[in-house]
Amino acid sequence: MTDPVLSIRNLTVEIPTRHGIFKPVENVTYDLHPGEIRGVVGESGAGKSMTGNAVIGLLDPPARVSEGEVWLNGRRIDELDAEDKRRIRGKEIGMIFQDPLTSLNPLFTVGEQLVETIQLHLGLSASEAKKRAIALLDRVSIPDPADRFNQYPHQFSGGMRQRVVIALALCTEPSVLIADEPTTALDVSVQAQVLDLIKELAKERQVGVILVTHDMGVIADTTDSVTVMYSGHVVESGTTDQILGAPKHEYTKSLIAAVPRPHTKVERFPVVNYGERERTFKIEDLAAHWDKTDLSKSGKLLEIENITKTFLQKGGLLPSQRKYFTAVDQVSFDIRDGEVFGLVGESGSGKSTVARMIGTLYPVDGGRVIFDGEDVTAMEAEALQAYRRQIQMIFQDPFSSLNPRMRVGDLVAEPIHHHKILPKPAIESRVRELLDWVGLAKDAWRKYPHEFSGGQRQRICIARALATQPRFLICDEPTSALDVSIQAQILNILKDLQEHLGLTMLFISHDLPVVRQMCDRVGVMRHGKLLEVQETDTLFEAPEHPYTRELLDLMPRLKQLA
Repeated sequence: MTDPVLSIRNLTVEIPTRHGIFKPVENVTYDLHPGEIRGVVGESGAGKSMTGNAVIGLLDPPARVSEGEVWLNGRRIDELDAEDKRRIRGKEIGMIFQDPLTSLNPLFTVGEQLVETIQLHLGLSASEAKKRAIALLDRVSIPDPADRFNQYPHQFSGGMRQRVVIALALCTEPSVLIADEPTTALDVSVQAQVLDLIKELAKERQVGVILVTHDMGVIADTTDSVTVMYSGHVVESGTTDQILGAPKHEYTKSLIAAVPRPHTKVERFPVVNYGERERTFKIEDLAAHWDKTDLSKSGKLLEIENITKTFLQKGGLLPSQRKYFTAVDQVSFDIRDGEVFGLVGESGSGKSTVARMIGTLYPVDGGRVIFDGEDVTAMEAEALQAYRRQIQMIFQDPFSSLNPRMRVGDLVAEPIHHHKILPKPAIESRVRELLDWVGLAKDAWRKYPHEFSGGQRQRICIARALATQPRFLICDEPTSALDVSIQAQILNILKDLQEHLGLTMLFISHDLPVVRQMCDRVGVMRHGKLLEVQETDTLFEAPEHPYTRELLDLMPRLKQLA
């Protein structure tokens, strides 16, 4: 076997706190060989991303590497000064971060950012760098790359922003690529393209890849070896076939058991119970406090009739100079009382735009949204206020949807205050009950969002969404940023809400096994159009549209769970 391109030896990271030294990473050891793709898995807070940040020299002070060594191509790099580490970053070690929006500068076009990176590390002329940048955008499947070159990050969907970040990481042809959840925001079709690109880089250019992911299907389809981390430690390492086929550690076994099955439906998801806090306030208690509402007049709580949404893509003084993009094109469907309706499709297909029009975050340009027989698009301010109390949203990124300057208790209480649901003395008690029910500690209401993990922040968002006792819940990729163990807990909470409270839901996701488990019916979108709507089992077993069949064929699978 060839010498490793990257060696991590007994790496330990320390963070000084008021309560002593905290070690988020402790004695981590593994090698990465040229052309190898090593998957790193584990629950939120296991130390996966922290290890990658330590390798590349991006630890936020006061965090520091206190022990261990990092070797790159036979050269020790953990002892280098900041300037030498900066030269290595980007040129020799590429990094793909989980959140593409924070990885891109909103003040510069994506083309300017690509050209700057290429010229800095490769010394090409501006015209050569631009040509290379456009080719990279095309390679990561950005449509119309020459036009998109001149657009800003906010003009891209989440999935397309991630593809731009991947292009940035690849532009200098590094020998090591650290991919931290690179496909989190991507649908299965784009995910397959990105993973094929990563496999191609590893095979043809002998790039060593560390792939941090919570998607065990991606691990099965993509990686050669796997390292399993829990609470800052490596609990198991081996080949992918060995780890997935015959795991030895109990944590690895429970992690694999928590993966949603693509072909069989389960009542509840197995949960990884490693230090998980039991809820003391049961769902039955929550149901007893819940104001029951009558069923809708027609049996259809929500009806969407030919809704359309266009966005200005290119401005101009004259109307003839303006260019518009149709994000949603005459979409129609209905959602029945107590139903979970799934919406799937590739990045940029219009799924989230539909959700935002239903939630009145975007105005409807054409068509109607009808809620319990009332036309939402024609509502006056007072009626619209009442509608917004009955409909709540859980967004994909829990951190950006929570005000970092407000305590968690105030965040959950805010909609109760706004809609004047309870008298002030009763609000704190209701907030504590909601936080307790979603599995957070008693003192959670005093803390700020940054003091919680991603999974805990998503629970806060669920508690806040439940504060108004809504009839309809919009879940826009609620688990895409979560590992499988935390995902199982969140999905079980949503299942409880539907079963015991009769909540109706719109569930948007690119994770098809999760959709199979959660939804009663599913609609498939592409390029702003709704292609088909079917009962979930029918859609997965006998899809009608060729695009749906393509999506299902691209779904990553664990052979053990098929």
